[in-house]
Amino acid sequence: MTQFHSRPISSGQTEPHEDLTRRVGRALSHVWRKPISGHTRAAFEQADAWRRTRKGRGLILDSCCGVGLSTRKLAMRFPEYSVIGVDRSADRLSRDHGELPDNALLVRADLMDFWRLALAGGWRPERHYLLYPNPYPKSVQLKMRWHGHPVFPAIVGLGGRLEVRSNWRLYIEEFAIAVAQASGVTAPLGPFDPGDDPLTHFERKYQASGQPLWHLVVQLDYRPGLLPGTELMPGL
Repeated sequence: MTQFHSRPISSGQTEPHEDLTRRVGRALSHVWRKPISGHTRAAFEQADAWRRTRKGRGLILDSCCGVGLSTRKLAMRFPEYSVIGVDRSADRLSRDHGELPDNALLVRADLMDFWRLALAGGWRPERHYLLYPNPYPKSVQLKMRWHGHPVFPAIVGLGGRLEVRSNWRLYIEEFAIAVAQASGVTAPLGPFDPGDDPLTHFERKYQASGQPLWHLVVQLDYRPGLLPGTELMPGL
């Protein structure tokens, strides 16, 4: 008998949100004026300094890395890369999941600010992972999903091989629609099997609970001007 009993996503929304394309369009055409927090700017500067010391290595960005398990595993799978995991929770990042490989760095920061700083700072990750489910399943919560948020163009603008995973197919469908609108690139989606070595605890518990898992993988061009106002950000 499985030790996991995770509930599947429950939502009254049964198809892509009717307001999705409008929200993406607005994010692509309006300057988002939220100030950058001081603690995230400091965290970004430290991460950028670490990245610069590792010349000649490609960059992997592990966004919403949680406890950092995925960052550790990605660093071991791709030892020729520098892997930076970012999460806003000090509690999650402080949990012990073994020694951090030399080519990995964990950063506590607000990703809404960190992505904008990375885009303005010329970061070009070769791989970018969004493995945290982040569904916010209520219809009124669209603006809280990454693809419905004003920061979404920064995610697309960073470019590279973007991979997004969730246990809610509709979330992945919406993300693919938003990516196509922002970049003109079709993002294929489908089920995936994490195998015997899941990257995250989420994948492990959903798999053990018998829930289907979904992902999209898309190769994006680096487009620093995709987020309006990026060139006006101070200090970079």
